[in-house]
Amino acid sequence: MRNRTFSRTLAGGLASLVAVLAGGLALAPSAQAAEIGTAAVTPATGADTSSMTLTTSGACPPGATHVIVAVTGAGFPASGQNVVGNSPIATYGTTADGGLVIPLSQTMRDYANTAGFTNLTGKYTFLVTCRTAFNGTSLGDFPGAVWFTSNTAYQNTDPAVRTDTTTSLAVSPAGPVVEATPVTLTANVGPAGATGTVQFRDNGTALGAPVPVAGGRATLTTSALTRGGHTLTAAFTPASTAHNPSASAGVTYTVDAAPATATTTALAVSPSGTADQYSPVALTATVSPASAAGSVKFQDTAGGTTTTLATVPVTGGQAAFGTSALPPGDHSFTAVFVPADSGAYTASTSGAVPYLIGSFKGVTASQNITTTVQSGALVISVDHPNVTLPSPALTSGGDLLATTGAINPVTLTDTRAGNPGWSVSGQVTDFADGGTHRINGQNLGWTPKVVDKGAAQTVTPGTPVAAAGGLAPADPGTAGLKSSRSLATGTGLGTAHLGADLALNAPTSTVAGTYTATLTLTAI
Repeated sequence: MRNRTFSRTLAGGLASLVAVLAGGLALAPSAQAAEIGTAAVTPATGADTSSMTLTTSGACPPGATHVIVAVTGAGFPASGQNVVGNSPIATYGTTADGGLVIPLSQTMRDYANTAGFTNLTGKYTFLVTCRTAFNGTSLGDFPGAVWFTSNTAYQNTDPAVRTDTTTSLAVSPAGPVVEATPVTLTANVGPAGATGTVQFRDNGTALGAPVPVAGGRATLTTSALTRGGHTLTAAFTPASTAHNPSASAGVTYTVDAAPATATTTALAVSPSGTADQYSPVALTATVSPASAAGSVKFQDTAGGTTTTLATVPVTGGQAAFGTSALPPGDHSFTAVFVPADSGAYTASTSGAVPYLIGSFKGVTASQNITTTVQSGALVISVDHPNVTLPSPALTSGGDLLATTGAINPVTLTDTRAGNPGWSVSGQVTDFADGGTHRINGQNLGWTPKVVDKGAAQTVTPGTPVAAAGGLAPADPGTAGLKSSRSLATGTGLGTAHLGADLALNAPTSTVAGTYTATLTLTAI
């Protein structure tokens, strides 16, 4: 019974001891066995305060159930300082080949502080030891290391040893290609993880700026390779001293000249079709595309002979030539484009433009003779503005009061240029006694007449308008002269006199008084 109690106490004490060791306190390392692999430290570079992970290159031997990790190097005990206590293997993740993934719970700065020093320098070795829970004998070790290149920065490769690199170059598309074709240069850099830049070169001349390597590859696309043969290379410059530079073998590449761009030429001649001898004739050629450099030969075929009139440089896709020296007769003009670089653009010829140069007919001079015709005027007037009608008398039927009279003569004079013709119309208001009593203007009618006219005039009197039969003042109609009625129409310049007989009907209910209305005469 006493033995059982002791065993449980011992087991509890051992568990406490393992927990303390995991905190990073010093513990004598296990007796070393043979190295059975290596431990990689990640990240590959970092700071003294970076979190690190150890990944073994394989699994612990059969029978091993726990691991312990110690670190040695400047500042730590020669026997090593534990950074991972006696921990079950099952608590850690594994890689595809069985390697253990062991994250460190503290940083190198923490471990240095625990060991009582501040200057991290040189190589520090981590030893992952496979063992059992209660037997400190190592069943297999996985060593790994970091190198501090300063007190605060490390790398997992020996700075004194540089790793060789390889660089290969692939070019796409496969040559030959024509000028201006996009060509892609791809450099593959090994080993994996090598960082830096690649400088691509063409016949030894740099193609652009160095390109950073990402994922072991650097790529450059260019359309600037000129026609002819090329030797393309890629040179890798590492970003750190951990790797040596390398360069690819030269890739022979051919760029052919691009086919010449086809052109078209059109010709316009002004004036169109024909011109008299000694008159200026303008020839304008339009070359497409407008970027085509070269000149245009303007040619004239006459009498079976073709003559070059002029050779003119093309500017902005056009060339022009003018002449007044063409002889009389039939001509046929053409424009021939001659490219400055026949490898870049093709020649082209316009269609023929037939043309006739007429015989010289002499020259003329001229004078302009000018006179001004005045616009004239259309004038209307009356001899006297007031017309007095006799007092209305009761008609024989006894149902109306009626009176008659005539308007004063109207004078119309037309002196307007162009003989546009004219018309005269009249419209009357209601009759009013100055108070509230009215005679409806519809009750006034007229019979127009022409008193006399000028010899050159044609004048027609308006149609007679009957007076309404005594409509009440409030009647809203438009009978009689209450709406505009024609007095006369005419054409021809001169003076005409117009008149009209008036007739007025008033209701028998009309209150006694003097009534006045306004007759407005309008000439247009």
